[in-house]
Amino acid sequence: MPNDKVKIGFVGTGGMGQCAHLKNYAVLDECEVVAVAEIRQSLGQKVAAKYAIPRVYMSHEELLEKEALDGIVAPQPFVRHGTLVPEILKAGIPVFTEKPLAGSIEMGQKVIKAARDNGTWHMVGYHKRSDPATMYAKAEIDRLKESGELGRMTYVRILMPAGDWVQNGFSDLVHDDSPGPSLEQDPAASDMDAEMNNRYIGFVNYYIHQVNLVRYLLGEPYSVTYADPSGVLLVGKSESGVACTIEMTPYRTTLHWQESAFVCFQNGYVKIDLPAPLAHNRPGRVEILRDPGEGITPETIVPQLPWVHAMKQQASNFIAAIKGETPPPCTSEEAIEDLKVSREYIKLLTGV
Repeated sequence: MPNDKVKIGFVGTGGMGQCAHLKNYAVLDECEVVAVAEIRQSLGQKVAAKYAIPRVYMSHEELLEKEALDGIVAPQPFVRHGTLVPEILKAGIPVFTEKPLAGSIEMGQKVIKAARDNGTWHMVGYHKRSDPATMYAKAEIDRLKESGELGRMTYVRILMPAGDWVQNGFSDLVHDDSPGPSLEQDPAASDMDAEMNNRYIGFVNYYIHQVNLVRYLLGEPYSVTYADPSGVLLVGKSESGVACTIEMTPYRTTLHWQESAFVCFQNGYVKIDLPAPLAHNRPGRVEILRDPGEGITPETIVPQLPWVHAMKQQASNFIAAIKGETPPPCTSEEAIEDLKVSREYIKLLTGV
């Protein structure tokens, strides 16, 4: 495979499928999108024509039966992952889906089992891990933890106010007026009633990226210790005792996106400012403060990063993982921890 293009099939060509994923795979030299499966036939044909994709199918079953693929990208509603993804994993090749892993812990476990049973792996789309800023910052955080030059890690904080996450990212969306069929969703979590399940789904839909990013930057598991009744603040503590918080929409913006991550050490910090998820050719920004004392001049560093956006880098990371060049940034085995943390939070928030 190292000398050949990776053959990718797409299952779903909706808004996120096209504008967050397909248009990025379509420009990578390392892969070729050879077919799409789209239940809305006319939409699938229009999208295939735009991106010069040779073949269109109306179901994932037909796609998997007729194509020899190296990997599958399946941008589907996560509340269907527990039913659909195990079926796709039967092909025995790597699968990529959007976040979160599933709509419940039970459904997530079902996906994990399917990947194991079929001898493959499933990558969950936490694109913030693939932003050049996060990749740079994570390497520096791990180095600082190892060297101890700024002391121990003391705090991780994520701030994510609601805002314009699209940033005109749907401007090249291929539209189609044909109605799609009503698709059955996965069953709700067995330990929640309908109202509680709706709250849980709403939380993981909007804030699961931040739940995941906290653990990634900590480099270890954490648990939720407090849920502010207003729904603005989640407080946690890592396995080694590092405090962490997620601030969830303490204010809103209309034409901007102001997400940030702040990782503190005793004598400095690493800060990441992240762009809107669908911003194109725009990485995040990293700022590093080093103030070790003892007469050493403090310094603030802002590295120049490549002009690559997270969604495109995520596509490159999936292809590299298929080729065996690097591990996938986040597999289903790790992603289920986000569902567990989210359940802890909802339980503390509601008492149920």
